[in-house]
Amino acid sequence: MIAKGLTPILNVSNIEETFAWFAKLGWEKVWAYGDPPGFGCVRSGNCQIFLCHGGQGGRGRSDLASTSEDDSQERGVWMSIWVEDVDAVHRECVANGIEVTHPPTDEPWNVREMHVRHPDGHVFRISRGLVA
Repeated sequence: MIAKGLTPILNVSNIEETFAWFAKLGWEKVWAYGDPPGFGCVRSGNCQIFLCHGGQGGRGRSDLASTSEDDSQERGVWMSIWVEDVDAVHRECVANGIEVTHPPTDEPWNVREMHVRHPDGHVFRISRGLVA
């Protein structure tokens, strides 16, 4: 198999609220299917994520404040998003009230990384490679 693309699907409890959450990250709503919507899509640049109301995967938050304490407790999907400036994204997240569960940190695996958690428990590792 040679993959031509990959679009993750997130199980969400409320698609409209999730569109608004992604908008705070600078993503745009591409489309919504159904009335009320049960499926939808957000995009940033060439990257897309599908959203499914109540299906197609798991969701759920841990009770931990930090996603670096014990990531095995998280029940939502984890994804890496690669950006140019992690610190600029962090400032936007803080300004927009997005839950940051791990501040920008230079990690031993040679990336600068932060984590944010979606209200349904999905965790996004927002990263940039460090120059060696």
